[in-house]
Amino acid sequence: MMLAGDVTLAHYLLVAAVAFLAAIIGGVAGYGTGLLLPPILVPIIGPQVVVPVIAVSALMTNGSRLLAFHASFDKIRAITITLAALPFCALGAWLYTMLSSGHVAVLIGAVLILLVPVRRILTGLHGHLPPKGVAAAGAAYGLLVGGTTGSGVVLLSILLAAGLQGSAVIATDAGISLVLGAIKTLVFQTAGVLPLSSWIMAVVIGIAALPGAFIAKRLARHLSLKAHTNILDAVVILGGTLLIIQGMRL
Repeated sequence: MMLAGDVTLAHYLLVAAVAFLAAIIGGVAGYGTGLLLPPILVPIIGPQVVVPVIAVSALMTNGSRLLAFHASFDKIRAITITLAALPFCALGAWLYTMLSSGHVAVLIGAVLILLVPVRRILTGLHGHLPPKGVAAAGAAYGLLVGGTTGSGVVLLSILLAAGLQGSAVIATDAGISLVLGAIKTLVFQTAGVLPLSSWIMAVVIGIAALPGAFIAKRLARHLSLKAHTNILDAVVILGGTLLIIQGMRL
């Protein structure tokens, strides 16, 4: 059964299932949805619309997270990072629309792999990143998040390095990501890289991912976060490598 474009019902069901599982993993490890979806999405919808699709779906998930944890939202750090990241996010999104399919696939794959050591380095700075460092990191993050997917792990690490903990990290991350995601979506829509089929796929991902967070709360009590994160890193590196190989063939 063919639906929007060349995407079949089976494709939508597959993506929904992966989005659901990725949301559970993300709820336990603190990240994962934007990292695990690209290897599944690229063969189905092509590399050029992967980042726009995930950007739209993230509006739904980040909006719900911000609503749930709004009491822990850190306004000062959110404003600092958002203002620093906003112009670079728009620039990164615009540059993304200028790339060819092969270059996009290689870019996404390379970033996914590089995010693993970056996350570990920033996490090691827990509570030791000064305000100027937070702003500088926010600007760099803006450029990264504008043209890639899965880079939310960097934002989480920046917030941890700035001294935030627990629900404050989740709420502040969601608020910043919501604003930057809206900017990305606006740029992508204006550039014409968000056709109706992409919006449909984004909504499918967003809806499928929503219940995963609630299941993650229960699983988090029984799983080792360190072991789980190590497994996720390995999956991300594998997925990134496959995307690079695929991009070099395009």
